[in-house]
Amino acid sequence: MANDDFYIGANDEHGVNPPTIGKRTPIVPGLNRAIYENEFNRAAKNKFIEACLRNSFSVYDVKPEEQDISINERVRRINSQNLTLLVTFAYNAFGDGTTFNSISGLETFYSSLNPKASQSQTLATDLYNSLIQGTPQNGRGVKNLDIAVLSNVNCVSSLIESGFMTNLREARLMINPLYQTEVGEESCQGVCNYLNTTYIGRDNLSNYPLLRRGSRGNFVYLLQFLLTQYGYNIAVDGIFGANTENAVRQFQNNNSISVDGIVGSTTWKYLLTLPSYPTLRQGNRGSYVKFMQQLLESQLIPVGGIDGIFGSKTRQAVETFQSYNNLTVDGIVGPNTWAILTQIPQ
Repeated sequence: MANDDFYIGANDEHGVNPPTIGKRTPIVPGLNRAIYENEFNRAAKNKFIEACLRNSFSVYDVKPEEQDISINERVRRINSQNLTLLVTFAYNAFGDGTTFNSISGLETFYSSLNPKASQSQTLATDLYNSLIQGTPQNGRGVKNLDIAVLSNVNCVSSLIESGFMTNLREARLMINPLYQTEVGEESCQGVCNYLNTTYIGRDNLSNYPLLRRGSRGNFVYLLQFLLTQYGYNIAVDGIFGANTENAVRQFQNNNSISVDGIVGSTTWKYLLTLPSYPTLRQGNRGSYVKFMQQLLESQLIPVGGIDGIFGSKTRQAVETFQSYNNLTVDGIVGPNTWAILTQIPQ
């Protein structure tokens, strides 16, 4: 079977706008706010979708809405699609949720009540084996859990709990874009292992074709999906038309790269924020600035808003980070600052 014969469902638990009540961390020091569970779940799901599109799978986003959607409605949507399999992204908690504690770890789940329980257990095992190879996590294993998105759906189904939001280190991972990407990518690797297909990696720019108006297919879906994550209001239909070209031009202009409406290696690199990372200073803007701001906040250093604009508050945050890490305090994000900033907290 070709990869596009497989129909992959992606689901994120809870909501972020407005957020699901109770599904949040304690107040995080430095940031002075709670992190809501769906801030991670939605981001990891989107990274999983990106990886699946790159690997030529057909993909169904169960919950594209930012707000919470009832379990019954999500199960109805899933069962209407004749999916090959479903992966759900979640984050765990322990205790009353008001204080941090030491309980930690990553685990995956399946349901013995699923009509394809044996296959679901195999998928959960393949996902777990891929995920546990990445950022060092306390491995909690593969477990049975009889909840609706596992037991009441008509396809192979697994759920991932990528950490504990009541553990401060793992709470920080929730808003780290590198960890979000890692979970999404490793989940796609697990799906590829389950389906016995070859996984195509993220960081090799030669895997991304040149796209222009008139192009069609999964990589156009991927391009459009990425652009929507940056706030461009375009249809994700796999057809590179005028609206997509205009969005590409706007993205290129906002990132100070050649504005031609053609998606080549430089535009892909900025869309995906791949290494090598450009030197950034006050006055810069674009995808790498937003990525850098997210990394700083995951280090518990507030930037005054993750907006992709390197202003004075972001410069102050960079200087604070540099001071904490015995770097030259100049407010410029060069190779030495990037090298430490892009280390996922252990």
